[in-house]
Amino acid sequence: MKNIEHTNRRGFLKLATLAGGGLVLGFSWVKAEAIGSTVASGAIIAGADFNSYLSISPEGIVTILSPNPEVGQGIKTAFPIIVAEELDADWSKVVVEQAPLDTKKFERQVAGGSGSIPHSWERLRKAGATARMMLVEAAAKRWNVPSSECTTENGFVAHSGSNRKASYGELANEAAQLAVPTNVKLKAIKDFKLIGSTIRNVDNPKIITGKPLFGLDFYREGMLFAMIQRPAFGYKLKSLNAEAAKAMSGIVNVVTFDNNVAVVGKSTWQVKKAKDALKIEWEKADALESTADHNRIFKELLDGSGATVRRKDGDVETAFKNAAKVVKAEYQCPFLSHAPMEPMNFFAHVRPDGVELVGPTQTPELARNETAKLLGITPDKVSVQLTRMGGGFGRRLKADYVVEAVQVSKLVNAPVKVIWTREDDMTGGSYRPAVRYRFEAALDAQGNMIGYKLRGASINAGNSTREDNFPAGAVDNLLIDSVDHKSPITTGPWRAPITNFLAFAEQSFIDEVAQAAGKDPVRFRLELLDKAKQKPTGAIKYDIDRMKGVINLAVEKSGWGKKKGADGKPVAQGFSVYFSHRSYVAQVGEVVMQKGKPVLQKVYSAADCGVVINQSGSQQQVRGCIVDGIGHAMYGNLTFKDGVPQQKNFNEYRLIRLNEIPEVDVHFVQNEIDPTGLGEPSLPPAGGAVANAIFKATGKRLRSQPFAEQEEFKGIS
Repeated sequence: MKNIEHTNRRGFLKLATLAGGGLVLGFSWVKAEAIGSTVASGAIIAGADFNSYLSISPEGIVTILSPNPEVGQGIKTAFPIIVAEELDADWSKVVVEQAPLDTKKFERQVAGGSGSIPHSWERLRKAGATARMMLVEAAAKRWNVPSSECTTENGFVAHSGSNRKASYGELANEAAQLAVPTNVKLKAIKDFKLIGSTIRNVDNPKIITGKPLFGLDFYREGMLFAMIQRPAFGYKLKSLNAEAAKAMSGIVNVVTFDNNVAVVGKSTWQVKKAKDALKIEWEKADALESTADHNRIFKELLDGSGATVRRKDGDVETAFKNAAKVVKAEYQCPFLSHAPMEPMNFFAHVRPDGVELVGPTQTPELARNETAKLLGITPDKVSVQLTRMGGGFGRRLKADYVVEAVQVSKLVNAPVKVIWTREDDMTGGSYRPAVRYRFEAALDAQGNMIGYKLRGASINAGNSTREDNFPAGAVDNLLIDSVDHKSPITTGPWRAPITNFLAFAEQSFIDEVAQAAGKDPVRFRLELLDKAKQKPTGAIKYDIDRMKGVINLAVEKSGWGKKKGADGKPVAQGFSVYFSHRSYVAQVGEVVMQKGKPVLQKVYSAADCGVVINQSGSQQQVRGCIVDGIGHAMYGNLTFKDGVPQQKNFNEYRLIRLNEIPEVDVHFVQNEIDPTGLGEPSLPPAGGAVANAIFKATGKRLRSQPFAEQEEFKGIS
């Protein structure tokens, strides 16, 4: 086939002649509206710098720096959209460059907590608006006209009175010489053209064509590769025989540090084979915990004293004593692996004059600071270059794998790239904490909830509750406390920390209480919100109207309580709503029975995350959260025996499969509230929506995850 060329920025392909005759007309899957993206390497195209975020070349190319790590949340596209919107740039002439760590130019270079857009929203808008104002001033000065008479659009400044027009490229050098204005006017949201539209990810062309973007892609001539054998939880290194490994082809060295054994060589395959040849003896250093121990620990924590009171409103004891009905239930969630597609890896080169770090990290400043602390040098001696991440979900908030690369590089005095295998990633990682919750609700004779108790018992989660979330403030008498067990098993933030499992438990239990009260689950929640609005108890730290807004939107779009199947019977629907990371999401799951088994067929999602930056990225964030949430609720489980994880790879650690993913219908509340985060809020309510829908279809409550392993689920036929 002859070369295929793009005819225009929409990505349609020119006709191409096939070798055997005939013509083909297709659509380019790799064409993005923006020119493309690169990893930081200094200025791509020489131009005038306006601020930390953007420069404009004489050719009119706008280079926009995206400072935050890209972990798949679309920030590398969203940040430039915000800048380009206020700049009135021609998106087809925008180049996006991943910025390196630079704490002088940028703030909060972190990917976590769904906080990147909320933190940078105004800063990015001002960066674009400032440059636009300087370009207008330059044009007005050149034409000797009032700047107030000049307008901007699609990369040009125009003056209609004199019928003159100049491109940003023509004005860039003159504009960059002007004083930077201190006060700039931002656009009215109604005037947005890029923000709120559908724009493809700027990295799509490189991802689809396999160009190097990720940490695993990074290569430096002369670097060595390293893999590390780490002890199981509760063990330490007793003895090592590495002679056979050292004698293998391509192996440079075998070194030890902090109870770890690192094999260093010239290729990943050689290093892996040598690692497998190591003869290591471990010995007990701490308590060796098993899943059976954790079940016993949970019971002791829930039954015992010593819990920390997180919130107490009213007279809880009296409310339960006088209740017409008391509802009790326990919910449990297991440890989970982060299991990103790209295992942990990082490049480090420790030199006499400083350290170079390159790789995928959600917290580049932490990586730099931990490196400086380890080596006893100042942070300014450490540079950090960011690559795109093949997933993180909170695992890459830590810097342990970065520090490993630094330690190995220092020990062998060479540039080194540490790579974890999938087994390393799953058995030596930092897991989502395991938690068990005990709920109690007191109802009066009219079915009103007059008392609410929640105790969270966790392993390495700290406070496993969110004591100020709904229904707090809507119940007159409320007690929320938590108790935690410290374990040698390492844990850490897992996508939507704490709320990822708390929401399932809370929203499932609220359905149980609604059933006991004889009320529709949605109506029951709305009554509680009305109570919080009219007569709140204690502090209200969520927006009642925004929560009611997503509830009403989800009810409308799903046809809650009104839908009927092909057989004329009501469709089994389950409801869930949650507030986390400053945003509100309501979901409705629909379950059908197939061959006697419940099958999740569809999920409706209504989200209020404020202004939506990019419809494409936002839709995918919601869908990804839902698939992640229901997949782990249904199948995810990590168990231990004497400190050793029992699931070591995907043949044992179950993930959701393509044929199990339901249809997802996504809707956003339209408002002009500043963006409030979207990378995580749609995950927490997913498990509850599924569990409540399964109950509606089968009459069986699922109180433990993963659902697929529960007797209640297995018994459905």
